[in-house]
Amino acid sequence: MAGRETGRGLVELVRPVNALAAGVLTLIGAFVAGGLFDSPLPAGAAAGATVFATGAGNAINDYFDREIDRINQPGRPIPRGSVSPRGALGFSLALFSGAVVLALTLPALALAIAVVNLLLLVAYTQLFKGLPGVGNAVVAALGGSTFLFGGTAVGNITAPGVLFVLAALATFTREVIKDVEDLAGDREEGLNTLPIAIGERPALWVGVACLLVAVLASPLPFLLGALGVVYLLAVLPANAVMLWAAATSFRDPTAGQERLKYGMFLAAAAFVLGRVALVPSA
Repeated sequence: MAGRETGRGLVELVRPVNALAAGVLTLIGAFVAGGLFDSPLPAGAAAGATVFATGAGNAINDYFDREIDRINQPGRPIPRGSVSPRGALGFSLALFSGAVVLALTLPALALAIAVVNLLLLVAYTQLFKGLPGVGNAVVAALGGSTFLFGGTAVGNITAPGVLFVLAALATFTREVIKDVEDLAGDREEGLNTLPIAIGERPALWVGVACLLVAVLASPLPFLLGALGVVYLLAVLPANAVMLWAAATSFRDPTAGQERLKYGMFLAAAAFVLGRVALVPSA
């Protein structure tokens, strides 16, 4: 029973749904770049590296956040005793090693992105998380870079680059909302997150402002001729869901950040549909 509980805890540490979703986003970046089927091996290696790195980052963040999680998330594996702190750290290092091995097979620019992201993942909790807005920006860059990573793996960054910027802005908003959600534990731990530094509602308004920039910029791929009208029609409901989520966050941050995540996936799907519509039929 103890071994089964440890195994379950290790799986929970990596947040498998989030890690696999990050890998899918990398594949979307390769697809939007037009190289998923022309270069399947680099695209697959990039997606695998993303899954390993995301899981490793989640595990090492739980290692560093174990005292905060005793307040905010007592059901997580380390606080509840399923996985020891040392076990979580070793598991994270093993996953990081897998990510590095896969990244070494990729082009130089993709490898450079992977190295920077790995360094940011390791340093996030200790150096950036408690800095108002800075930690949010780091997570936003990491989240958006999955698309850019996929594009660079297949040699094209134009369309994935736009997707990177839009995703990073939306992710910044979601991270601010999550900081509002975690306010009690962060304050107890002495962190100086954006809601603690400037107040909950002002922080939420900063997040909303970033989201509005993303929503207003979302037609750019259509206006620049990179994607067609199918993309434009598909991104409209995604924008509506994200704006609804931002409004919800003022009364219920937990529901707001969850709904915003759904809206971000819808926006990524809009890019996929836009790219599919550009592929000529046989």
